[in-house]
Amino acid sequence: MLDYMIYIITFTVGSILGLVYSYSKHGEPFVAVTKSNIPFLIISIIGWFLGFNSRNIILSAVGFFLAGFVMGERPGYGRKETAIGLIIAIVCYVFVHWPVMM
Repeated sequence: MLDYMIYIITFTVGSILGLVYSYSKHGEPFVAVTKSNIPFLIISIIGWFLGFNSRNIILSAVGFFLAGFVMGERPGYGRKETAIGLIIAIVCYVFVHWPVMM
């Protein structure tokens, strides 16, 4: 039970820091960037992968922090990166746990 609370807290802190970072970097009132941000895509993939596939509480918390950082950006930013990172993490989870599921 305590590990879930740690995951929620780190995800929330990551989301808040991602929002603060996004507002400091992008001052325009609407979404002006339509292409993917490669560094945030890599952070999202690493974050979701660690969050779902790590069996260590600390690494999972770091993963959820990174995923929350990308997901918590301003509305319109980070949505593609989050979706791609989440899909890759779920596919990796299924491949890693495939023998156990059968």
